[in-house]
Formats: sequence, C-alpha cells, structure tokens
Amino acid sequence: MAAEGSTKVVIAAFIGNALIAVTKFVAAGLTGSSAMFSEAIHSIVDTGNQALLLYGIKRAARPADARHPFGYGRELYFWAFVVAVMIFAAGAGVSIYEGVNRIRHPEPITDAYLNYIVLGLAIVFEGGSFWVAFREFNKVKGGRGYLAAVRVSKDAALFTVLLEDAAALAGLAIALVGIALAEVLGLPALDGAASVLIGLVLAGVAALLAYETKGLLIGEAADPAVIAEVRRIVGAEHGVDRINEILTMHMGPRDVLLNLSLDFRSALTSDEVEAEVARLERQIKAAFPEITRIFIEAEARRR
Repeated sequence: MAAEGSTKVVIAAFIGNALIAVTKFVAAGLTGSSAMFSEAIHSIVDTGNQALLLYGIKRAARPADARHPFGYGRELYFWAFVVAVMIFAAGAGVSIYEGVNRIRHPEPITDAYLNYIVLGLAIVFEGGSFWVAFREFNKVKGGRGYLAAVRVSKDAALFTVLLEDAAALAGLAIALVGIALAEVLGLPALDGAASVLIGLVLAGVAALLAYETKGLLIGEAADPAVIAEVRRIVGAEHGVDRINEILTMHMGPRDVLLNLSLDFRSALTSDEVEAEVARLERQIKAAFPEITRIFIEAEARRR
C-alpha cells in the first residue's frame, strides 16, 4: 500500500491510544484494578510504539545518498522490530508482573462500574483505530487469509498497528471479564489472573512481530507472483536465450531491488543487447512500479 495509507493508520492509532491511556490510568488509580492498570500500561506502550513507527516512516522516506545508495526504506523495519521488543518488555513484562503480584496479594476492586465504563469507551475507541487499520489492510491482502497476508506483507507499519490493535481489543475483553468475575465471585485474584493473560497475549503478538520484522531486516524476496510475472516478461523477449537467475529484495514496503542474470542470443550485437535491456526495464517497471532498481547482467550460464 502507499505510504500515505500507513501513515494515516499509525496516526489514528496514536491519537486513540493516547486518549485511552489517560482514561485507563485514572480508572486504575480510583478502583485499584490490576487488569485495568495492565491495560493502561498497554496503551502507554502502544502510544510510544506508534510514535516510533511515525519516526521510522519519516526516516525511511529520505532519498538515497552516497552513504546509503539504496535509500533508507529498511529503517522502518528496524523501528518495527524495536516496537516488538517494547511490546514484549514493557507491555507483556509489566502486565505479567503486576498480575502475579495481585494473585499473591489480592485486594478487592472498588467502583468496578467505573472500570466497565472506561473499558467500554476504550473498546469503542480501539475498535475505531482497528477498523482504520483493518480497512487499509484489506486493500492489499488479496485472496489470502489474514495471517497469511501478514506473513507476506512488507508494510511493517500497517501490520504492526493491525496486530497491536487486535491485541488491544483482546486485552480489553479479558480485562472486562476478569474484573466482572472478580466482583461477582468475590475472588479478587481473578483480576490478577486477567492481567497475566493480557501479558501472555502481548507476548504472543510481540513474538510474531519480532519474527516477521526480523525477516524483513535480513532481506526478503518479492512476492512469488511478482517474480513469476517478471520471469514471463523476460522469457517473452526474443533476444533472451536463457534466464540464469532472478534475485529480488525488498528495500522498503514499496521499494524492490531486482537483479537479472540473462544469457542473450549470441547473434545479437552489443547495440541490440542494450536495446533489449532498456526494453525489459521499461516493461518490468510499467508492470510493477514498486520495482525501483533493476540490474541486468549479460552472462552465459555456467556449465
């Protein structure tokens, strides 16, 4: 998707989480709920994460220079990885610690209805942020399932916000159930158990994000469908005798590096080979604007 779409998603999530975090901290302080406190920490972490993603988007948009001739697009992947670490350390770690502490030293929740009001409002706001991310993600997921689409997506900002918001909604539901059960059953330790469960949800999301962004940092190839179409375009050229190798790498969500090793027909003159190369570059870039750099080697296959 375009960078504008990702930026819109991140800004919506940033505003929503900042407002929700303040409300949750007030409610946690007034009611003494461990699950609500975990949710407040979660929202603070998410707000900071969106700030990091916005910073990463801005840094990644810088043009190529002599020091970084292929541009800065992959810097977004670094900041997305930092976000995954933040979710695990600050979000999951604090939630689990707080929950275990509350289980060991349970205290009754006061003014539980205030928690219900805050959680209900948070679900509405978080749901709005999730819908923005979900709608943008649907534009690019194609016919794949949602998890498969996340696995192949190269837009770290978009799928990070989507997974964060999904985890936030799950955490809100867990907190709501935990607080309600703690009050109805008279077992305040259940509030702590809800906090631990929220932490485990965050840890799972953090692990998935870390795994996906690690692959992008190392360097992932373009979508197999893109590679297959490039192969078809090249193979249709009369002057190409054989395709030796097709190598691709994502330098950013919409920035793909393509390297082709081709064996041209021996009867072609050097001028004709140059014309073939220029024609291939035009055709490939017309079909896939995200392929911004193409390097074509005229090389006979090693026997």
